[in-house]
Amino acid sequence: MARSRINPIATQSLFPFSTSYTTKLNTATQPIRQFTSTSRSSQFGRSNLRYQRFAPVRSGLLQLFRRWRARPTFKYEASGVAGGLGGVYFYNTDTVPVSGRRRFNIISPAFEVQLGVQQYQQVLQQYRGRILSDSDPRSRQVKRVLERLIPNSGLPADFDWKVHVIDSEETNAFVIPGGKVFVFTGILPICGNDDGLAAVLSHEVGHTVARHIAEKMSKSGIFLGLAMAGEVMLGVPGAMSQQILSLGLELPGSRAQESEADYIGLMMMARSCFNPQAAVTLWQRMQIAEENHPAPPELLSTHPGSKHRQERLQELLPKAQEAAAESACGGISNYVNDFRRKARDDFSFSDS
Repeated sequence: MARSRINPIATQSLFPFSTSYTTKLNTATQPIRQFTSTSRSSQFGRSNLRYQRFAPVRSGLLQLFRRWRARPTFKYEASGVAGGLGGVYFYNTDTVPVSGRRRFNIISPAFEVQLGVQQYQQVLQQYRGRILSDSDPRSRQVKRVLERLIPNSGLPADFDWKVHVIDSEETNAFVIPGGKVFVFTGILPICGNDDGLAAVLSHEVGHTVARHIAEKMSKSGIFLGLAMAGEVMLGVPGAMSQQILSLGLELPGSRAQESEADYIGLMMMARSCFNPQAAVTLWQRMQIAEENHPAPPELLSTHPGSKHRQERLQELLPKAQEAAAESACGGISNYVNDFRRKARDDFSFSDS
């Protein structure tokens, strides 16, 4: 599959969506995150220029900190600042739907959707002339699957859902906040059928349910503050501080978000009467497809490895089946099983 290379931007870690191997948009706001594994490693080498621009600021902050530390009341004042920051952090924590995880988030849903509107127009411009018509069978398939997922997503009813299928070999899919869905035709053969496509779409919608973009934007300020504090107070160079934070906090957090979206998506597709086993099968196919596009080690990646995701989803299948049984799918499944059993009884032949 052809791989596109697009220049990165300074804010590339702030506004992630989920897509596949290759695409990162060179826009004035934020890029799109990878759906799978290849081209998802941390961009360590690009941090020096960003920090060099703030060298005079860091020097001034270092002088201020030294003067502050020399004050006899430093310990009390530092404790007060730390307590105030801790209060702000805990005041702005909320709970992720479905998973129940607690996290820090200062971005409002309205602001997140506003950013999504800007991104939506940029994506339309980026792929102008390559978006399939609504009458195309592939567009109809994506819409059909999404329409079954949306009622079980828990997202606001006033979302203005729009579906666009892009004619491209890239194995890509993503959902922009506000309900703008983009699917690349290259991922459809890997999906195989509606169940596999539901696994992809529910994962992407899961990112929107969990508001992962807002969470990542919120944490970016913390990471920047920690990097600057590491340089001012400990003398750790800014670029090195960023790399340490990336390896220790940012990348593990990104992988955790992907796993969380897998979980949310699996429950969503199960409640929507899709076969949850298809999520495991999807990542088996994805692993095969990645053989021609080697992925970086998981430690340096924003996403868990495909095999790791298969194993995790396999463990969650009993819970997904319970979710399906508790929904309307349970009644449908029982009806189908009764019908099959009666058909076997009615059309069985004896040897006598």
